[in-house]
Formats: sequence, C-alpha cells, structure tokens
Amino acid sequence: MTEQRLEERLVALRGATTVDADTSEAVMGRTRELLSALLERNDVDHDQLVSIIFTSTKDLRSAFPALAARELGLGDVPLLCAGELDVVGGNPNTIRVLVHCYSTLPRASLRHVYLHRAKHLRDDLSE
Repeated sequence: MTEQRLEERLVALRGATTVDADTSEAVMGRTRELLSALLERNDVDHDQLVSIIFTSTKDLRSAFPALAARELGLGDVPLLCAGELDVVGGNPNTIRVLVHCYSTLPRASLRHVYLHRAKHLRDDLSE
C-alpha cells in the first residue's frame, strides 16, 4: 500500500471569547486562553502561522488583544487589531480572532473555538 503524502495548505481558523469586565488582565487572559486553545486543538505550530486578525467590540478599550499573542511568543507573526461592527443586539465584551495558518487537516477537521459567553455565536460547532 502506498502512503499518501498530505500537503499543507493555507486555512483559516475562527474563534471568539468574552470578558466579564473591561480590564487589561481580563482581555489579556481570555485572549491567551482563546489563542492557546485554537492552536492546540488544531495542532498548529508557530512556524505554520501566517497572520492573526483580532476584533473586539467597542466596549473593550483596556488592551489590544494582539499584545496577548506577543506574550505567547507570537511577536514575529503579523498581528492586526480592529473594531467589531457595532450591531444592535450584538454580543457585548467580545473578542474574535481569525488565524491564517498552514495545515494538513481537511476543512471538515478544523476545530474553531468559541468560549464563555461567545459559545452561542456558533452553536453548530461541537466542543
């Protein structure tokens, strides 16, 4: 039987989390938790990362989520922070992330991560 070589390809991973209060410690802690879970669940190594985009709702002003990525040793990965759309009825105190990386996992096997009060944003995803 011949062994099929899995090619790495560019994929995108999504995730979100919330904080209970707009403090630097809360934003940094929850962002670290989200990134760590996303990278671990998808078996992504540092060198596979291409870029990471963060958004946060306008009620979060105490810290840049990208700083948490730098603290995790990802300072050489291009990082960008932006504001989430201010939609009536939107989820408050929310940090979202979009990670571009290389992976051999098929799209159906990618594990997006939604934590705390952001879990309901993608109730179609299993834990």
